[in-house]
Amino acid sequence: MTIRPFVPWPDARLRTVCAPVVAVDDGVRTVWDDLLETMYAMPGVGMAACQIGVMQRIAVVDASEAGDEPIRMANPEITDASLKFREHTEASPNLPGVSAKFGRPRGVTVTYLDETGAKVSKDLVGLWATSVQHQIDHLNGKMYFDNLSAVKRKMLIAKAQKKAQKKARKS
Repeated sequence: MTIRPFVPWPDARLRTVCAPVVAVDDGVRTVWDDLLETMYAMPGVGMAACQIGVMQRIAVVDASEAGDEPIRMANPEITDASLKFREHTEASPNLPGVSAKFGRPRGVTVTYLDETGAKVSKDLVGLWATSVQHQIDHLNGKMYFDNLSAVKRKMLIAKAQKKAQKKARKS
């Protein structure tokens, strides 16, 4: 397992739809392991492969309190979502130093291939549901701030760029 560097915004890979996984093999399992290692080091509750430059539909989520209940997903997709929304503050290591609060469906049903290659359907609620939606957005070439109005999105990106410039000057 390796902690991988993040692809920095505005790298085009973060706007690219990831390719489907054809089969769950040792290569996919290695990406899952690296994603988990990187996510836990951050720390975070989810990560998509494109965030570390792997352009396949691979993601992990672990919103457990102890950080010991990871879900490994290949080709995840939302098949059902609750009508009730839950607000949560989201961020991404690909655009560090900023975050935004907005609502997503409180619960979702996600279908994916597991570690054995079997198709699984799982109901997730709360932070688990928010995180899996966030990761699927990444796999579809979408960032969390795309859920904001154009004005808020522009302000958020400008704030992140200003922080990055300050950090670069200090180095």
